[in-house]
Amino acid sequence: MKSIDISEVAKLSGFKASALRYYETLGLIQSDSRKGLRRQYDDTVLDRLALISMGQSAGFSLEEIGEVFQKDEHFEIDRQRLHTKADEVEQHIRQLRILARALRHVADCTAQSHSECPTFRKMMAEAPKLATRQKQSEH
Repeated sequence: MKSIDISEVAKLSGFKASALRYYETLGLIQSDSRKGLRRQYDDTVLDRLALISMGQSAGFSLEEIGEVFQKDEHFEIDRQRLHTKADEVEQHIRQLRILARALRHVADCTAQSHSECPTFRKMMAEAPKLATRQKQSEH
């Protein structure tokens, strides 16, 4: 295994060096040595950072992401938790599609005023319900 300088890890992973130091304080990654004042990481850190990135993109907290890492270089992912998160992501996608259709309708609507458009009025009536469902899915 090869050691990589923090600046190289930042460049290869897309994470800022400050994020790497923060992840280290959380125990998500760890440096294996130092060259002067600069942290050095084992090259397997890139796999961990890829998992962190994927987890964050899926909406997992850093604490939840940390739970999948074992003390060694292995990780254990709760498959049921992944299914639950996938369901949440799919629900969010459905809500975003509804929002996109609404925005397109408003942009293309030929009504004199949006307040006169029955479709727009219906969307406005549905908006609070959509917001409530979104807040419920976040908790």
